[in-house]
Amino acid sequence: MRLSSLADYAVVLMTAAAGHCGARGLIDGPKARQNARQLSEETGIKLPTAQKLLQALARADLIETVRGAGGGIRLARPPATITLAQIVEAVDGPIAITNCIETRGHVCAIEQGCSVKPHWFVVNNAIRDALDAVNLADLTRKPAAQMPLDSTMKTQNNAPNMMEKD
Repeated sequence: MRLSSLADYAVVLMTAAAGHCGARGLIDGPKARQNARQLSEETGIKLPTAQKLLQALARADLIETVRGAGGGIRLARPPATITLAQIVEAVDGPIAITNCIETRGHVCAIEQGCSVKPHWFVVNNAIRDALDAVNLADLTRKPAAQMPLDSTMKTQNNAPNMMEKD
């Protein structure tokens, strides 16, 4: 499973905005407001993309926009109360690992006799819960350690292939 690039960029923009809130997570103050151009330059995200994402984040009430002198965007709430799940859903819609998880109408040829469908809800909820457990305040802190994706892939590649015949 992979997040869309737009969801990834939205998290980057929101993390940058959260970085301007200060150590106590204050959402107002002289540095708390940034404009789209400033966030674009700070993050390296192209301005039109940043503007599009900021509009989506504002529609989801994750940021507030203020027009005029001294205006700009700021977080709508303290960083500790905004989760990755909320940001991803603001851009991509509800988190759904498969089509049968979505509540919107879809057609599945095997849905009637599918024994796997109930299990996808468990997996989907675990993923959503994991994203919901990380907030913007967490992302503004330096991580203790990172495991490169390569080492994760090596572990998976060294696992026995269950499809091979003995």
